[in-house]
Amino acid sequence: MEVDDTVCSIDAKFANEVSALLNPPHPLHLQEYFDNVISRRQCRGIKVKQNGELGKGLYADLDFKEGELVLKDQMLVGIQHCANKIDCLVCSFCFRFIGSIELQIGRRLYLQDLGVSVNHESDLETFKHIPEDCCRTDSSDGEDNSLTNNHDNLGNCASSSSKERFPLPREVVESLMNGELVLPYSKEFSLPPLVRCAGGCGEAYYCSKSCAEADWELSHCLLCTGESSKSLCREALLKFIQHANDTNDIFLLAAKVISSTILRYRKLKVTHLEEREKCATPNVSDHSDISLLLEAWKPISMGHKKRWWDCVALPDDVDSSDEAGFRMQLKELALKSLQLLKAAIFSKECEPLFSLEIYGQIIGMFELNNLDLVVASPVEDYFLYIDDLPYPEKQEAEKVTRPFLDALGDDYSVCCQGTAFFPLQSCINHSCCPNAKAFKREEDKDGQAIIIALKPICKGEEVTISYVDEDLPFEERQALLADYGFKCKCPKCLGEEQ
Repeated sequence: MEVDDTVCSIDAKFANEVSALLNPPHPLHLQEYFDNVISRRQCRGIKVKQNGELGKGLYADLDFKEGELVLKDQMLVGIQHCANKIDCLVCSFCFRFIGSIELQIGRRLYLQDLGVSVNHESDLETFKHIPEDCCRTDSSDGEDNSLTNNHDNLGNCASSSSKERFPLPREVVESLMNGELVLPYSKEFSLPPLVRCAGGCGEAYYCSKSCAEADWELSHCLLCTGESSKSLCREALLKFIQHANDTNDIFLLAAKVISSTILRYRKLKVTHLEEREKCATPNVSDHSDISLLLEAWKPISMGHKKRWWDCVALPDDVDSSDEAGFRMQLKELALKSLQLLKAAIFSKECEPLFSLEIYGQIIGMFELNNLDLVVASPVEDYFLYIDDLPYPEKQEAEKVTRPFLDALGDDYSVCCQGTAFFPLQSCINHSCCPNAKAFKREEDKDGQAIIIALKPICKGEEVTISYVDEDLPFEERQALLADYGFKCKCPKCLGEEQ
């Protein structure tokens, strides 16, 4: 493997800065940060507190009833899994489904028919460059909420009793995507209109202009592969993305963290210089100010971290005698990813962020704290709605919808799937007898983390969730929890331990 000496030298050259960035925050600073987050997000009835050997925990500041919402937490960074992008078209910022039921179904069938895979660069170009009219989100202007064209093409496409996929004619699929065909009752499931990335990448889409602008300002302007990208080298950026898609998309999350930290630093520096000018202070330093970088890094500094290659659990198919080699492979994989990212978005004034130690600890933070990002599919809701219609309406509607359902096959209900880091949720400690759980309600249509009380929670009581299936035997639970770097000592485990 070729080693970029400039990447390796950053750790040595900026050892003090890297140490400062990774130094755990003072308890008072940590408390102040989370108090501000809770206040800013108007989270009711919760508080983050220090929790001895567990570091920190989330506590109830009010009484919660069983089934009551405890926390709705907005992610700090998140991504949709690469393969899932074929099945689900969602906002790249809030992960809400976008477009229309017709677009969601038609686009998926179109890409499946082409055999597109986002893990292959040539297929990725096809994935990005679907014809313009196939991405229109407007529906028919007519009052009749039914299929308006090409109805005859559907009659013999599929068997209603089959579980297999039955391809539809290409012209039917394209008509569904471009809005010429309207499915019965689809207006009952209206979705936000599709907004394209202003940078022209063809990869990021949004549910609103506000989401598009927020994502651009937060991190996407450096990670966009379009003509208006502010990256150093779009070719290098494409190589970084391809490497992440081929190996581990957790690298894409790490890139978002570094990108957002760089952009926060630049904003802080502009504000700092403006204030210095107002005070007429001469000789403003041009070099990187570590205090500004530490401030920009603050949201990340609050997360529990370990080096990725040290905290990943040893796979079952790797012998313990090969553990050192396995961990070295992970380290080399991270180094290769960092080299590609550095070539794409390197910032001289934020150079310490490109140390391997920082990169490894960012990825390790995700490994230890990430929560699955899940958003239910409106396509599933749509077909369930059709199935629940009274008999005459259902029979008439299914003449149109059944061929599409059969073409999608058993996987028609695939939800948006990804991974994300949530600042408040990441403070919640584990228990095998938890009093809360992550659970999406029917009204939760985006990627926010939702925590619901499993039982009454009294004011002052710690809120806990289970990181594993709490119904598993004691030994299996402990083995799975070892991946998180601790031994569970909850009442259930203490009672079952022999």
